[in-house]
Amino acid sequence: MNYFVAKTEPGTYSIDDLEREKRTTWDGVTNAQAVRAIRTMRPGDKVFIYHSGGSSNVVGLSVVRSEPRDDPTNPKSAVIDLEFAGRLDPPVSLAEIKQSGKFKDWALVRQGRLSTMSAPENFVAWMRERYPKVDI
Repeated sequence: MNYFVAKTEPGTYSIDDLEREKRTTWDGVTNAQAVRAIRTMRPGDKVFIYHSGGSSNVVGLSVVRSEPRDDPTNPKSAVIDLEFAGRLDPPVSLAEIKQSGKFKDWALVRQGRLSTMSAPENFVAWMRERYPKVDI
């Protein structure tokens, strides 16, 4: 199983929306590096949902439920189906992630505008320690 982070502006699509809908097609990604990350996702992989634009928090978790496919509105992009898997309470802020000092080389810390990326194993382990009752 692999882990990823998908960023979204809560005013555009939030963890509340994903929880209410239960499942969504994750689309609208145009950055080539982010599209490559989507194309490596496989059913069963987990995706941390990250709210950007103000709050900058990891707020929840989803599970990949489809193979990646071309975005029908943009052949240079890709989409994936995600299913809601839970909230992270309290959310983990980007400031906490940076202050840990453990993720200096990770794209989440270095490339603030990158919308979708893989999550390193040390981040997954760190999140499991923070949320021992959550199936991460």
